[in-house]
Amino acid sequence: MGDKKRITVIGLGYVGLPLAVEFAKKYSVVGLDINHARVKELRDGIDKTLEVESDELKEVLISDPDSGNGLFITAQASDMANSNIYIVTVPTPTDEFNKPVFTPLIKASEAVGKVLKKDDIVIYESTVYPGATEEVCVPILEENSGLVFNRDFFVGYSPERINPGDKKHTVTKILKVTSGSTPEIGKQVDELYKSVITAGTHLAPSIKVAEAAKVIENSQRDINIAFVNELAKIFRLLDIDTKAVLEAAGTKWNFINFTPGLVGGHCIGVDPFYLAQKAIEVGYNPEIILAGRKMNDSMGAYVAQETVKMMIKKGAKIKDSNVLVLGITFKEDCPDIRNSRAIDIIREFETYNVNVDVFDPWASPEEVQHEYGLDLITSKDALKSNYDAIVLAVSHKEFLELDLDEIKSETAVIFDVKSLYPKESVDARL
Repeated sequence: MGDKKRITVIGLGYVGLPLAVEFAKKYSVVGLDINHARVKELRDGIDKTLEVESDELKEVLISDPDSGNGLFITAQASDMANSNIYIVTVPTPTDEFNKPVFTPLIKASEAVGKVLKKDDIVIYESTVYPGATEEVCVPILEENSGLVFNRDFFVGYSPERINPGDKKHTVTKILKVTSGSTPEIGKQVDELYKSVITAGTHLAPSIKVAEAAKVIENSQRDINIAFVNELAKIFRLLDIDTKAVLEAAGTKWNFINFTPGLVGGHCIGVDPFYLAQKAIEVGYNPEIILAGRKMNDSMGAYVAQETVKMMIKKGAKIKDSNVLVLGITFKEDCPDIRNSRAIDIIREFETYNVNVDVFDPWASPEEVQHEYGLDLITSKDALKSNYDAIVLAVSHKEFLELDLDEIKSETAVIFDVKSLYPKESVDARL
């Protein structure tokens, strides 16, 4: 490969852009994304995901990929032809039946394969099941390049650990797992990441181990959240405040602190299905993993149903009532709406023929309309003054500034999914 590292990062989303910016501070980097609108925004120094500050992005941008260290952003696959390291950070979603969708990964591998040269290294960061890099991606690289794996080119895997919206645990401050298709390549991949990751690296013994480590990180969180979600349902029947129980239990030194809520996004709500799918393929029916997914996917409908029950007890007429859902993004203080489970609350309310308003100052109205067919309210000035129910689904800091008394009816029900408000000011919380 030679001493000079020329890197291409494929996919400039929440994962790829921060990584490309960090590498660009030390290396010549091409940032490739097929979304032309995204490319234009980034070239103008604008990151709508809010993961990279405008000044930081502008500092590393270059207009010529051959002009030295810096980040050249493009939508043209031909611009990565001179690279010798390719880092793939495209999404790995699931379909409507929760089956893994490898289309973005396959397309990216095809594009890389067409420009792949002898001694090049392809590193995957996209979350997959153990074995997918070598079973799915490598054959595509070989077919499109005419080269032989582990003789002419090599592969690495370093799972992403980006936490969208988290300004404390940024890409360089999270320890990175690395791996390679040979021991020597593993060391090279590890050294590459070590040059920009200040938190350090962990070199896994194989690509499969690195893949498995990533997919169980989120599966573990999913199962633990499912457990406290089930507790929340039980304690609600027992008229016990779940938050108070967790605070009391948390006084023990080895109690693991998880809180109930909606589990969405492109990691925790998706990755367990990748592991489950692989387990099924090799003849094992994963019970705990899928039970956790079933519990967590039920929470949106549960919140809406419980809210309707409380409305009925207060004498509200359900049909044509006005309901406000606070938040549509998948987590607080973040614009990402992918796999948001707040939509489950909204869809369940719609089955009762209620009028649902959705207020979220972080989300893009265009994206929400495109993804969910909803007209989003982005300013509190546009809210009604007589909501029969208010459900806080996402704990954006802006919602602390809302005066709920000004927008609710006299008999309104307030369900605080995130326990953001004082207990005495709401009717229910998880």
